[in-house]
Amino acid sequence: MAKIIEPKTIVGLEVGTTKIVAVVGEILPDGVVNVIGVGSCPSKGIDKGSITDLSAVVTSIQRAIEAAESVADCQIMSVTLAITSEHIQSLNESGFVPITEGEVSQDEIDLAMHTARSVKLPEGLSLLHVIPQEYSVDKQQNIKNPLGLQGVRLGAQAHLIGCQQAWLNNLKKAVESCGLTVDQVVFSGLASSYSVLTEDEKDLGVCMIDFGGGTMDIMVYTNGALRFSKVIPYAGNSVTDFVAQSLTTSRNEAESIKMHYGSAINPTELAEQFSKKKVEVAGLGGSSARTFTKAQIVSVTSRCYSDLLTVVEHELANLRHRLAMEGIKQDLIAGIVLTGGGSQMEDIVKCATNIFGSHVRIGYPLNITGLTDYVNKPQYATVIGLLQYSHLNTDESVSYGLGHGSEESVFGVVAKGLKNFFNKVRSEF
Repeated sequence: MAKIIEPKTIVGLEVGTTKIVAVVGEILPDGVVNVIGVGSCPSKGIDKGSITDLSAVVTSIQRAIEAAESVADCQIMSVTLAITSEHIQSLNESGFVPITEGEVSQDEIDLAMHTARSVKLPEGLSLLHVIPQEYSVDKQQNIKNPLGLQGVRLGAQAHLIGCQQAWLNNLKKAVESCGLTVDQVVFSGLASSYSVLTEDEKDLGVCMIDFGGGTMDIMVYTNGALRFSKVIPYAGNSVTDFVAQSLTTSRNEAESIKMHYGSAINPTELAEQFSKKKVEVAGLGGSSARTFTKAQIVSVTSRCYSDLLTVVEHELANLRHRLAMEGIKQDLIAGIVLTGGGSQMEDIVKCATNIFGSHVRIGYPLNITGLTDYVNKPQYATVIGLLQYSHLNTDESVSYGLGHGSEESVFGVVAKGLKNFFNKVRSEF
């Protein structure tokens, strides 16, 4: 018999490029997420956050939900949903209002933030998040809470995140076609930051890179506030595709080769050892298998990962310049946090350290208990973050989403191709 579900039980659903994951969690009094159900299914019909086959996506979601229901022994009725794709856009805006009674009231804080969010967005773009950064009262800047302070004019600074309404509607339609209600929609990069970043890191300055299959979500915090968010439409699958092209093999074979023999760096001290290790790669269309060395494989994967992270470094360099011009702290003292499935590539920390020149760590979900053997992995950062975000932003939610129990070749050509790959990525940013 299914157990009675407590009111603080939340369901997170991530519809990703490589997998669809549903997690059921109870929020304990101390804010820790007790994971009681997990379900996942390989993604079908979605690419870089865009639905390409609605029916296939619906089937994949249903399977993930059913698996989570089976583990949690409950019926899932509604979810907090993650969204990402290259259509995500963000900007920083300010709003100002007069202080009418001599000191700042809550109504004036709300009005200033409303003014900041009232910017006209590009056609088709809907506002997803309004995230306060700081406030000002007259000439006093960088105020975290202006309530009760005296002055003449209140300013509010906010980070706005928007998404294409049509893309959001399609994603919600897929979820609702499974008989589910969508309580909240959360940008996946924001959700991941709730899961893997500490408040100290946000205060000191940190960049989180959620390295997924179809996209990289970038989030930058300084002085405790979100300053920058962006989606790069290249990630792990881009590397897989290029490995498949370079080795003339299937995507599934290329993914396996990448994970078993690839690396994010190409260490010269191991060149001789890598050259001796032979790897047999299945051919396409019944063609005979071919043999490559691990050195040849690593030469492909390492250059791809280096180039992808270099794109992020260029974004950070531009951001540092903008923040400096605005007089805002731009140092990332806490360094770089890599999370998502792509962060599991061998030697990616060394690769990122070389590129960013700062401390790098892998981000695992924090403050969780329960089925930790399943979800204490970087690839679950987003879906765990959905639960934490929903708990801390309950004013946005409709309901918590659960009902009662359910039933149950050549490398000369490769070098040229690599150059084209790098140029393609760089040209778009």
